[in-house]
Order: sequence, then structure tokens, then C-alpha cells
Amino acid sequence: MGVFIAFGLFQLRVHEEKLMDDLKRKTKVVGESMELAAKYLLLNKDYQYANKLVERFQKRERLQGCVLYDKTGAILALTERFSDWKEKEKPYVIEVLRTKEPRAALEKFQQYTVYSYTLPFFDNEDQVLGAIEIIYDTSYVFSSLIEFWKRMSLTLIITILIVLGILLILYHQLFIRPVEHLTEWFHRYQRGEVLELHPIVKDGAELGQLANEVEQMALKLKVAQKSLSEQAALRVQQEELWTVDRLKDLIHAKLGENGFFVVSNREPYMHMAESVSGVVRCIRPASGVVTALDSIMSTCGGMWIAHGGGNADRKFVNSKNKLGVPPEDSRYILKRVWLNKAEEDGYYYGFSNEGLWPLCHNTHTRPVFRERDWQMYKKANQRFADAVLEEVPAKNPFIFIQDYHFTLLPQMIREKCPDAKIALFWHIPWPNSESFSICPFQKEILEGMLACDLIGFHVQYHCNNFFDTVNRFLECRIDMEKFSVVRSGYETFVKPFPISIDDKEVCFSDDDEKIRMIQEEREIKDMIIGVGVDRIDYTKGIVERLNAIDRFLEKYPSYRKKFVFIQIGAPSRVHIKSYHDLDAEIDEKVEKINWKYLDGNWKPILYLKKHFYVNEIRLYYKMADFCIVSSLHDGMNLVAKEYIMAKTDMNGVLLLSTFTGAWRELTEAIPINPYSIEEFADRIRLACEMPMDEKKKRMESLKKTIQEKNIYRWAGNIITEMTAIQKT
Repeated sequence: MGVFIAFGLFQLRVHEEKLMDDLKRKTKVVGESMELAAKYLLLNKDYQYANKLVERFQKRERLQGCVLYDKTGAILALTERFSDWKEKEKPYVIEVLRTKEPRAALEKFQQYTVYSYTLPFFDNEDQVLGAIEIIYDTSYVFSSLIEFWKRMSLTLIITILIVLGILLILYHQLFIRPVEHLTEWFHRYQRGEVLELHPIVKDGAELGQLANEVEQMALKLKVAQKSLSEQAALRVQQEELWTVDRLKDLIHAKLGENGFFVVSNREPYMHMAESVSGVVRCIRPASGVVTALDSIMSTCGGMWIAHGGGNADRKFVNSKNKLGVPPEDSRYILKRVWLNKAEEDGYYYGFSNEGLWPLCHNTHTRPVFRERDWQMYKKANQRFADAVLEEVPAKNPFIFIQDYHFTLLPQMIREKCPDAKIALFWHIPWPNSESFSICPFQKEILEGMLACDLIGFHVQYHCNNFFDTVNRFLECRIDMEKFSVVRSGYETFVKPFPISIDDKEVCFSDDDEKIRMIQEEREIKDMIIGVGVDRIDYTKGIVERLNAIDRFLEKYPSYRKKFVFIQIGAPSRVHIKSYHDLDAEIDEKVEKINWKYLDGNWKPILYLKKHFYVNEIRLYYKMADFCIVSSLHDGMNLVAKEYIMAKTDMNGVLLLSTFTGAWRELTEAIPINPYSIEEFADRIRLACEMPMDEKKKRMESLKKTIQEKNIYRWAGNIITEMTAIQKT
């Protein structure tokens, strides 16, 4: 077909050149025929007859007009119907008069294309008297070409249809029918009908030989099948630990050249200018999810699309709002999306964190849903969708969306990019259907999420809640054997993928010295040290933790002046009233407890309210004898896992709320109910008095769990699940 098209274009080109040559020849003849008359007119300055001369072109077919110029290039006469020509800039006329050479070219005039031939003429002493310009209409050339191409196209289409028909007949006779016979033989062979030879097997042609070879290969495969099954089972039992290299190999094998995109509200790196000095620092936000995903992106590359929330973020992006990260060793691309203050207030602080966040957490905080926040939420989701669609390739991109900020994003992407594979991971709990019914926009949220191919939660319990919610509010079919939702012919898989961390134990040679300096500076050397690391959020149970420490010191006064608890709190969402009130409540609680037990320079609680870098937090983990994670409701909580992997000396105890997703994996931790203050206080004492042998035993078991179920396994399972989905 390409040959036919090329031939047609060649014929069209030849026809075009023929028409243009004919036009040039006619124009040249007309111009030369008028040369003597124009010379006479200028020599005798008979300008009245000049107008009659150019008006002779008024009635000529396809001839637009004629223009007569003097030796300075000024117009002496031109055809009346072509009077607007004098307004056109014509630098080429001066050039013709200067070089004394004729000039022919296509010229753009108003909305038309005309052919211009400008011819200079001379006196008897070969001095330029002026020039005459003949202007021809070219529309008939293009009309002729269109008609020619229509005829050629019709001939081409008929020829292609005939050739395709012949090819289809040959294809069916030479390929389809023999393959159908071969398929029938395969089917009979699988049923065990091997004694009676099929005609294709008796045939000595190529397909008959192929059938014979397949028969021999199938026999060998049957013999080897048992051995292969045993080896496969053994490999499953002896499954290797997930590592960076293994994840990298999996991504290359499963995704190939397909684009890999992560979308989240929070960016992995943000540029912040200090208010006093103006010095810009690149920081990593306080988020376990960001830390975990950064490890994956640094391994596999790709693009992370996130909201640019840093006050100096715009200074460090290129013209497409992108930069390479990590800043010191670029491994992947970060694309920043900008939101104005109204959008951020409505989409993030409003709908996401005053509505969906308390709705999904059982912490007795009333969710607030406002129509204006919902409109900003939709607008922000569309802005992120546009940012994604600007980047995704045409061939099966893999888009990995994070969390409750983007419930509408999957559907927006799916409408424009139906071939994309879309996964949404929901990092917070999913409420039961009764709680979710509070949300006035429940249907739009669920429909947006079900545009995904895969939805992931931390635990099966949250998957079950999601199935119940969808079943209650939408017309759909739940397939519990496949763990999927089928709606309008589209299937979405819903499965648990417990998130984790990088299991590498980080230890620097100067850590001990830095820890000693902190202990001396804080005057906490030789004390029992506890630590809590949290965003200041009402779901983290910080107030309950402080109440338990207060009760612990009341019940067990012997620990006074021997015990200190370090609470690291990263300020979060301070624009929301509930968070602002919580911040004030924690300040008041810390001050009250410290005043109550103050003895000389000793106070029981050291409250560090600021953002700490990862390497700084590691030092507090390592020095702490125990860590408290007392979340009232948490999808997973990665602080618990970070503490375990930081304790290289095994001398540590984890107190873990049973209301966290992490508790389902880290069962060797000491369980706590943050609402039971008496029991909580006793568990703190248990952590302080636990023998070293038991600490080591528990910590070894916890480390093994994290090493087996690290962040690379989490990512590998999601990617494997996504690539296994067959799109219909």
C-alpha cells in the first residue's frame, strides 16, 4: 500500500510541475509581448495610454492583472480590479530594476496565492526605463491538482481493496485453514487421542512436521513436569529476600519501556527558605510514605508528580516545572503542580483533611464537608490529571496514585488514556459503610476510584470494608474469589499490600559520638530513655501517651529522675482548628506534667516540636530504650518499623498500639491500648524492666519480619499484581 501511495504522490508532483511550467511559459510570453509597448509609453511619457494598456488584462481568463512601474519602482498604472496590489510591499521590484534580471515567484496577496512575473525593460542605451509585472491567478492549478488527486485516490482505493481481497483469500487458504487443522490436532492430542493419526500428522508438509515435533516435545514435557513442579515448590519455600536489585530486575522485566508514574499530594523533596536568613534548604517532609516511595523511585526511576508546597520550590524547577531528585544524586524526575491558596485551602485543608481524614479514622473527630471544598477538590484533581496526561506515553503507562487526595483522578485519567494501568494505594483506614454514608459525595468518590485497575489497602479488613461500601452504594458485582468489583463491564481488583520500609540497617561511625553529645546537652545521660516520633495529629494518640507517662510516674515513683521521654513532634496542618487546638493541648499537657514532677534540673518529658531530618531522628531511635507508637487508628505506621531497624544493638522495646496496621505484622512488640491509661502505664514499666535476653529475642524476630516484608516486596507485589491484570 505504501508503494501505491508513493506512486500516487509522485504522479501528483509531476502533474503539478507540468501545470506550473505551463503557467510560467504563458506569463513570460505575455510579459515579453508587452515589453515594446511599455518601452514606447515610458519614452514618450504617454501615461494615459498606459492605463489602457494594463486594462487590456481586465477580461483575460485566469489573468488577474498587470502593473507598470517606472525606473524608481513607483506604480504608473495597474489593472483596476487589482487596485489593492499597490498597498502590498514589493521589495522585489527594486531588486529587479537594480539587477536588470526578470523575476518569477508565487506571491501571497490577501488570502490568495498568485503567480508574479516581473520583467525590466530598457532604452536604446541599455538603461532601465521601468518594469512590467504580469500577475496570474493560480487557483485553477490547485483545483486541477485536487481533481487529479481525487481520481488518483479513487483508483488507489480500488486497487488496494482488490489487493487486500486477494491477500485475504490467500491468507485464509495458505494460513488460516492449515492452522485450524493444526489447532484441531492439538485439541485431540490434549484429549489423549494419540493413537489415531490426524490427516495433518500424516501430511508430510511443514505443518505436519511441526505437529510431529510438538508431539515429541509434549512427551518430553510430561516426563519433566513432576520434576519441575517439585523444583518450583522448593523455590517458593526458599524464597529470596527482596532487595533493591531484585526489585529493579522485576521492574525491568514487567514494565520494560512503559512509563512509571507516581502521583501524590506531598512531594518527596521540598525547598524551603528560612524566614530570617533567607537561606534555602532542601528538606524531606515528615512522612513515612514519602520515605518509602522515595526508596522505590530511586531504584526504578520514572516520574513523581506532586504538589509544590515549599515556599522556594519555584526557583528550582525548569520551564516544565521539573527537577532531578534526590538533589545530590538525581535518580528520578519530580514534577511539581502548583495550587493557589484558595485551591489548597479547599482541596487539601478542607475536603481532604477536614472531611475524608476524620471520616476514615475512628478518633471521634467530626468530619466537615463543604460544597466549596468539594469544588476545589475536583478542580485540584483535574489539575493533577492534566499534569499526568502531559507526560504519559501512548503505550500502556503504569500510574501509581497515592491516597485519599485523589479519589477522582483515576477516572479523569482513564477518560483520556484508556490503555493506562492505574493503581491507587489508600494509605489510611477505610471506614465501614455506615461511617462512609456520612460523606455527601460518596457516589462520585467510589466511581472515581473504581476507574482503577487495582486498589490497595494495608490490611484485608480495610478491603472488606471497601467491598461492603461499594456493594451498598453502587450497582455492581463483588467477586470475592478474585477480590474484585465489576461495574459497567470494568473490573477493579482490591487487595491488601502492607507497606514497609527499606530494611537496610544504617549505622555511621560517628553515631555514638553524636548520641553522647545529645545526651550531655540534654542532661539525660545514664537515664532510661523513651521516644515517640509523630506528626502532631489527633490520630497519633500523643495526649493519651502523655497521660500514660503521667500515670506511670504516679504509680512507680522510683523511676523519677531515672527516666525521660523524648517526644518529637512535627507541626502539621496548623491552619485547621482541630490541629491548632491539639497543638495547644499538647503544649499545656507537657508543661503541666513537667511542672508536676520537676526536681532540680530533671523533668520527665522533653518535647522537641520541629521538623527533624531522617539522619537526626535515627540518633534518637538508637539512643532510646523503648519507643511508643500509640496511634488511636492508623493504616500502618512506619515509625514502628523505622525504630526496629535503627536498633542495631538489639537493646530496645517497641510498645505498639493494637489499632495500627503494623500490629498485624509486628506481634513481638508489646501491645498497648492507648485508651486504657492504667494498662498503658504498666506496659511502660514492663518495657523499662524487660531483661536483655527477652529484648534481643523480640527484636530479632521483629527485624526478621521487616527484612522479609520490606518496601521492595511491597512494591514488587503491587507491580506483579498490576502487570498480571489482563485488560479487555
